[in-house]
Amino acid sequence: MDARFTAEQDEIRRTVRELLVKRCGPDELRAAARTSAGYDPALWEALAQQLGLPGLALPEAYGGVGCSVTELALACEESGRALAPSPLLATAVLAAPLILALGTGAQRAALLPRLASGELTATLAVPGAGLATALGLVGDNRGDWAGDGRAGGVQARRGEGAWRLYGQAAQVLDGHSAGLLVVAAHTGGFARSRTLLFLVRDDAQGLVRVRQTSLDETRPQARIELRDVDAELLGDDGCDVPAVLAAVGDTAAAVLATEAVGAADRALERTVEYVRQREQFGRAIGSFQAVKHRLADVYVGVQAARSAAYYAAWAAGAGGERVGALALAQALEALRTAASEGIQLHGGIGFTWEHEAHLYFKRASGDELLFGPVHRLRGYAADAARLFDGGEVAV
Repeated sequence: MDARFTAEQDEIRRTVRELLVKRCGPDELRAAARTSAGYDPALWEALAQQLGLPGLALPEAYGGVGCSVTELALACEESGRALAPSPLLATAVLAAPLILALGTGAQRAALLPRLASGELTATLAVPGAGLATALGLVGDNRGDWAGDGRAGGVQARRGEGAWRLYGQAAQVLDGHSAGLLVVAAHTGGFARSRTLLFLVRDDAQGLVRVRQTSLDETRPQARIELRDVDAELLGDDGCDVPAVLAAVGDTAAAVLATEAVGAADRALERTVEYVRQREQFGRAIGSFQAVKHRLADVYVGVQAARSAAYYAAWAAGAGGERVGALALAQALEALRTAASEGIQLHGGIGFTWEHEAHLYFKRASGDELLFGPVHRLRGYAADAARLFDGGEVAV
């Protein structure tokens, strides 16, 4: 493994950072997050059409760039630094890989080029608050999270050659604005219980989408109601959907970890800038040993998380071991620590809504609610690796 970045990877990081510095400052971020879409369409157009971010990890045959997961992760690291609200995560990290892995030839040809260009946005909708479980990050995703034939969840039934969906999914990333929904639904009843994925267009009759209030306003979420909605089966009914979801989940965790590292690095950077300027007792507070020690601990945590995230992204692209969940746990912990220390060391101003410090803390907390929490990410990874077998450390 060569840990050095290529010239192309360095160029991706540089161009994304330059664009976001110019067009996604604190004021622009707040304004974009509070629009009906939850993001700035002009910025998304620049990210998609000028930089090609949605298609970075898609094959050239479908209009993508043909890069690996690493390049997409590096781009998301820069978007994490700026906390840039955009449908990149939902479209390029969650939905597009599922369509690529499971879709028929016709579905791939019709959808992937539009997703790669940014013309079409998409997201993954799973019942309840089970996104982390569905992606195989905190538990076995072959369970009853999609409904299991009982009331609740999302149910699929086939009649007269068409599939119909009914049920509800909450906490769907960009669910209120996505042009395409990839919906996980239960079918087969108790006799042949299984989970399948379906494509639902944004103009489908019976589809109700309501934007929800979320802790992290830079990650807009929605409640999806499916009232006997016409749907198209993604792939065929013989697909091993849980296995594909788990593979996509590992890649998504690696990308999310890198994004969290970018946010943690920026939170630490802002705090260091502040303690160099803020004076107390006639000297900058950054000169006090206690402050230095606290920030040194944060720095070590961020750098360790960065190494783990980069390795997880490389492993996901190279088909190696699945370590995305562990990297995500370490990155979320580093972000939460960096954001917490930033608020504390900024003093009174750090607790105000006008300052950006709270946005980084909310990103850490919001991501834990969606994809964690940290102790469950680590716990399931330990169980899957059989780290503890019969109460003793496995050797």
